[in-house]
Amino acid sequence: MNSTSEIMQKVFRKKEEIVSRKIAGETILVPISGKLADMQRIFSLSPVAEYIWNQLNGERNLQEISSSILSVFDVEKEQADADVQEFIGELLEKELITGVN
Repeated sequence: MNSTSEIMQKVFRKKEEIVSRKIAGETILVPISGKLADMQRIFSLSPVAEYIWNQLNGERNLQEISSSILSVFDVEKEQADADVQEFIGELLEKELITGVN
């Protein structure tokens, strides 16, 4: 199992098969092709999750994203790190993102 610091150094990017849309003030993720589209599911994002999603550009590591959360949201570093790790875990489980080497 990776240590927390190793996980936070990883870089991820959104899969091209996923689009995000803002509808009635709520951001949702919509799978548009492949086996993800077969799931016929949409994913609603909280404001913090939306912020994290928008930062997944394949260039910034999770620690950089977590640090930037501190300047946008009123949270402690430990909470920001936990939020990032939890959301990334969910995105990986649902195959909505991929790691960048």
